[in-house]
Amino acid sequence: MTGTYEHSIDAKGRLFIPAKLREELGVSFHLAMGVDACLAIYPQETWNRFTEKFASLPMSVSKSMRTLFANAAKCELDSQGRIVVPPKLRKYAKLDKDVVIIGVSDRAEIWAAETWNAQEEEEMTPEKMSACMEALGF
Repeated sequence: MTGTYEHSIDAKGRLFIPAKLREELGVSFHLAMGVDACLAIYPQETWNRFTEKFASLPMSVSKSMRTLFANAAKCELDSQGRIVVPPKLRKYAKLDKDVVIIGVSDRAEIWAAETWNAQEEEEMTPEKMSACMEALGF
């Protein structure tokens, strides 16, 4: 998944998912807490790999992930291409009104617009892109 999409969450917590991402996410997908105060949207296939990896962890490690699974939500789009973002997840990612949805390879992320804009400004430098390419072996 790739791209950047700016949208708003309405008063009922509904968020429009862009058509391009809807195609890649499929009929149902999972919404969970992400890293860096964002939410992650996982297509079913990616979620399955995620949960298989989780199931293989020792209990001493997996118990620290209870909150992640307790607050994850299986989502299906309404007739207008929207999902409802549960209140606890909105609070976690500080989602109020303006949000940015970004594609991140095998998942998408939902960010508060202000938080994403600051993050992107910090990361969008030639030096950081060079380090990223080096980490990928280019």
